[in-house]
This record gives sequence, C-alpha cells and structure tokens, in this order.
Amino acid sequence: MNARLNSSRRTFLKSTATIGAGLVVAFVVPGARRFAQAAPEAAAAASTGLEPNAYLRIAPDDSVTVLLAHSEMGQGIWTTLAMLVAEELDADWTRIRVEHAPAAPPFAHTAFGMQMTGGSTTTWSEFDRYRQAGATARALLVAAAAQKFNVPAAQVRTENGTAIAGDQRARYGELAVQAATLQAPAKVALKDPKAWKLIGHPTKRLDTPEKITGRAQFGMDVQFEGLLTAVVARAPVFGGTVKSFDATAAKAVPGVRDVVQVPSGVAVVADHYWAAKLGRDALKVEWDAGPNAALDTTSLHEQFRTLALTDGLLAKQAGDAKGALTRATRTLEAQYHVPYLAHAPMEPLNATVKFENGVCDIWTGTQFQTLDQQVAAKILGITPDKVNIHTTFLGGAFGRRATPTSDFVSEAVEVAKAAGKPVKTVWTREDDIRGGYYRPMYVQQARIALDDAGKPVAWHHVLVGQSILIGSPFEAMMVKGGIDGTSVEGVVDSPYIVDLADHRIDLHSPRTGIPVLWWRSVGHSYNGFIMESLVDELAHAAKQDPVEYRRALLARHPRHLAALNLAAEKSGWGSPLAQGRARGVAVHESFGSFIAQVAEVSIDPNPGPRHRVRVHRVVCAIDCGVAVNPEGVRAQMESGIAFGLGAALHSAVTFKDGRVQESNFHDYRVLRMDEMPQIEVHIVPSTEKMGGAGEPGTPPIAPAVANAIFALTGQRLRELPLRLPDTVA
Repeated sequence: MNARLNSSRRTFLKSTATIGAGLVVAFVVPGARRFAQAAPEAAAAASTGLEPNAYLRIAPDDSVTVLLAHSEMGQGIWTTLAMLVAEELDADWTRIRVEHAPAAPPFAHTAFGMQMTGGSTTTWSEFDRYRQAGATARALLVAAAAQKFNVPAAQVRTENGTAIAGDQRARYGELAVQAATLQAPAKVALKDPKAWKLIGHPTKRLDTPEKITGRAQFGMDVQFEGLLTAVVARAPVFGGTVKSFDATAAKAVPGVRDVVQVPSGVAVVADHYWAAKLGRDALKVEWDAGPNAALDTTSLHEQFRTLALTDGLLAKQAGDAKGALTRATRTLEAQYHVPYLAHAPMEPLNATVKFENGVCDIWTGTQFQTLDQQVAAKILGITPDKVNIHTTFLGGAFGRRATPTSDFVSEAVEVAKAAGKPVKTVWTREDDIRGGYYRPMYVQQARIALDDAGKPVAWHHVLVGQSILIGSPFEAMMVKGGIDGTSVEGVVDSPYIVDLADHRIDLHSPRTGIPVLWWRSVGHSYNGFIMESLVDELAHAAKQDPVEYRRALLARHPRHLAALNLAAEKSGWGSPLAQGRARGVAVHESFGSFIAQVAEVSIDPNPGPRHRVRVHRVVCAIDCGVAVNPEGVRAQMESGIAFGLGAALHSAVTFKDGRVQESNFHDYRVLRMDEMPQIEVHIVPSTEKMGGAGEPGTPPIAPAVANAIFALTGQRLRELPLRLPDTVA
C-alpha cells in the first residue's frame, strides 16, 4: 500500500479502491496508552496528535487485510499478528490477508519510537494493539448487523466472519460499508483467555503457500521494465578508499551500461546480474588500504586476553568481590573466547531504488524502515515523506538488515543517483561475508570463589569485546557510563550472579576498525555460552549432577527452574544412554523468555568432512509467557538451535592483513542438513509476562553441547567454534 499515513479516511479509502470500499480500522497510541480507533475517527485523531499507525481493512469481498508495521523475515509474525486480530474479530481465518506497511512515522514501534523489527519484540509489543483493533472492528460490525436485522446489538453474535441474530445472518463483507459509517466505541472489551479459539492453538503459517509456490516477493525478486542491476567493488580492507580505477575492460563486457564511483567503492551497472558481476571482475581498482591494513584476529585475540586480566569500566558491583576472592580457600578461574561471526542470511543483501520526479521508491527486505527512509532522503536532498519503502519478505536477516548506517540501502541509493536510472544493487555471497558487519569477538575472564559445598559465594567477571552501540545513533539512549548494555546482557542479570553478596563485572570495549552489529540473540549469543559453561564447571568442581546443581542455584528463580525441570524430564536426564553418548544441559533467559536445552552428543572417530562432534538430539523447554502460536514458537526454537549449533561447531570470521579470510559457505561453515539433530520443543504452560521467540533459542545450544562433550570426554572446551584435540577418541 502506498497511501500517505497522514491521509484522511476518505483519502485512505480512495487509495484502496482497487479492493472496494469497506471498513478500515486504525490503531492509535496516545502516549503510553493503547487503544483502537475506528476509521471515521482517524482524521479527528490526527488533528489532536493521535496519529494512526496501522490499519485493519475489511472489504465487501469478505477479505480481512491486516497491515503489518513489522517485517516478516521467517519468524512468523505474518501469521501471529493476524491471529491477534482474527481472534477478537471472530474472522473467517481463510479470508485473512496480510500486507507489509509502508514506512511512515505513525508505524513506529511502540517501545522504540521508530519503524523496525528486532529484539524479539514484535508479538509482545503488539499483543494489545492488534487485539483491540479486531475487537473494535467486531463492535462496529455488530452495530451494523443490529441495524440491518432491526434487533438490539446484544442479540447479535459473531462467528467465522458472520454476524448472526436468530435465523438472520450477514457476512462481514456485507456489513463493512455500513460499519464504516458508525461511531466507534471509546472502549472495547477483549475476550477472556478461556474463550480464545486461535490464540494459544497451533496454527499453520499464512505465508507458507506463498513461499512454496514462488508467489512471495523477496528483495531479489523485484523486477520491472527499465530496471538495471549493479554490483559494487568495495575496498578489501574496512576503511579503505578508491585511489583510482580503470573501467575500460569492465565497459567492454556485453550488457554493462555504466561504471560509477560511489562512497562505498565503484559500481558496475548492467542489464542483468551476470553482466554486472563479470564487469566488476574486469574492473581495475587501485585501493588505499587505510588505517586497518594490519588487522589480524590472532593479534587482537592476544590483546583481548591481556586486557581480560585487568579491571575495566565497572558494569555492576555488589559487596567486595575482590576481597572475598582473596580470602577464599577454593576458587575457579577460567578464560573463554568467542570469534567474530557473519550473519550470512540465505538471501544476500540487495535493494532496488527508483528516483523520479522528486520521489524515491525503494524495494528491499529491511528491519529498519525509518532509518532507511531518513538516510535515503538525506542522500537525495528530499524530505523523508518523499521516500517510499516497499518492504518485501526478508530471506533471513539475523540483525544484518538492521544496520544503524543503513549501509546496503544507502549504497543502493547512491548507485541509483549516480547512474540516473532505476537500479537493483546486489551483493554476492562473498560480498556479504567479507564486506558486512559482524558479531563481535569476545574474551572473558572469570574468577569465582566457592564455599565448602561447592556453591559460588563471590564472582569477578571481566568482558573484553567491541561495543555494537558506541558510535551509533543509539549510543545516547543505550550506552550508560561507557557501558553498552548489549555487551554485558546475560551476565549482569544472570541469576547465578545477582544472588551473590559479592560480585563485580568489568567491561573493556576496545575499538578495532572492524564493523560490528547485533547478531541473533546479540550479547546473549556469547554470554549464554560462557555463563552456562562456567556453571557446569562449578557443578563438576563440586562433584554434583549439573541439573541438581542448577536447581539449587535457581531456587529463587521459578521461571528458569520450570524450564530446566521440563527439559530435564522430557530428555530423560539421568537415564542410561547408548555407549559413547552423553548429555549436557544449559538454561538461559533472554528477551523475556526462559529456555532450557539438553543436548545428546557423541564423538565420531571417522567424521570425514563433518565435525567430529555429532549432536543427535536436543530437547528444548521454553517459557515465553502466552504462546500466541505454539507452532510458531516451536519453529523458532528449532531455527534458533540450528543457527546456534552451526556457530558452535563451525563458524568463525578471521582477519589477516586487514582482510576477511572467509568468503562463502565452504570456509564460513554453517550447519548442514545431515548435521541437524532431532529436536523436541516443549512449551511451559504460562500466563507470565510475554517474552520473545525469534532469538532466545540460540544462546543455550552451544553450552549444552560443550557441557555434553565434557561429560563424555573430560575435555572442557572454552572457545568457539568447539574443537576437540586430535588425541580425544
């Protein structure tokens, strides 16, 4: 939909005339309160500062269209948010349609003030709004039906997209036009959870048929008459610049139309991708490598290790951890290391840009519509309302399509501006892995004092790694006293630490010249591995069962404990296993959800090209509060486990002479199909505060596997990816 979001209801309905007039319901968010507002009030609401930020549309053809202010990138919100509307609307589920919203301030995230998708926040942030929109639409339809049937509204009931009173029936499509003329109620009652027919019930995804038939449009699928394709030659070292280039050979490639310099490098513009790719191969560029030409991860690792032995900025402190450690008669000390990681979504980065008559249209899969719109407007010298973002399906993202610099979108805008024609700028897989943003590398040092029973009584923890927020537009809001909260999440709030009278957490945030970014589960992705490995070390040092040891430490944390107990029960923890197999456990909270996983592993003595560690089975328990679509939650746990397991066993980005050494899936390994374990997901029945599901499944898998390896071999692996010594059979 391309309608401006400050339009009146009349303008909005004109913009949707292709589907016929009908009932349009707009959400409004006045301050911190949330309620639904019917379309007749939209203009009045705007005049009082209450701007609509999403629409629900019911057409005469009985279709119910839900407009999403968030991006569907595989996490299932295309279905989950529609379920919220349909539940309160009593809609016919077969008539539900979904569209991505355009980019405009009214579609801003209720918590973050910008249009975006990330942080596993979509469902909980929209749980009230979308239900209230459905309930408001239902109230208007009931009122219209009461007029049509000439009965009191109290005598009208609804089910499956139909209003019913006695033997009179009317489909929602028949009532939509009349309903649109009525005054919306100031308040609407939401269903008692006991009456839910959709929420809490496994529901098949609405986008699956589109994707398996090829009808779904991803950014790479965008095509129209006159569209050219570009591939950009970028500096092989971050911070490098173009000294000079010779485009003679590139322009001789059939299909190449132009070669233009842009801030990020030199773009070859052609009739199609292959011509652009060959043109770039033929392009001769002399680079100024810049200040990062000597970057080397081996050297950085040693620098980080040294820093980890020193105090940094104080992230959290209680009591006197150092004094308690000095007095302790028994301590455990360990250092852990995790590497840089690429996001490597299956669909490489791309964006299509058309700039004509002072208006810019951008087609792309993005997580950050607001920033993309603002950056594009600045480049083109126009106002943001002249930039239309057409959000397509995202072929994976994991945070890579949510860059504070809007790097791949801004680059595409620069290319189209320089070329003077509509251009789709495409990244190759190698571009994506060598020229993107990365999950930061970390080294962490922990010293823990134990009492006579083997329980921790003091904890000093030092983290060393780059901040993803310092230097970004989010620094002022999310970095306090030099502490990037995403660097220390999962440590400063760990239940194993917060209950201790004496604890201290220090942070070093060195700057390296390597661009870093959130990666699925952000700081939890490495802190979950390190914290749960450390607790497992403590359990074995105390000569206690790892599950029982955790139960004792988590006695004051019931949601952690419930997930742990369910995973232990369903995995058969403590029961005999086949010879050569062992189990490992981990439990971690992130994004408001509590996850426990038990991994069953063996060591393959003849692995061939596969990893020596074979993960056969993973049992996962999650407490995410209300699970709107249990099927979607299970799918996200499976996805998060597969994503995290690939990183645990294989993935690492390394630098030498300033250059990324990995380039594609042959050397930047992710999980292969034949390595996928059997996964069982169990959802803790819960009415607690809702958490996320897109990311929390990732952090526990690496420590669960590492802890199983220790149980099997006695080898404590403190680095990722996990590598067993050759001497271990």
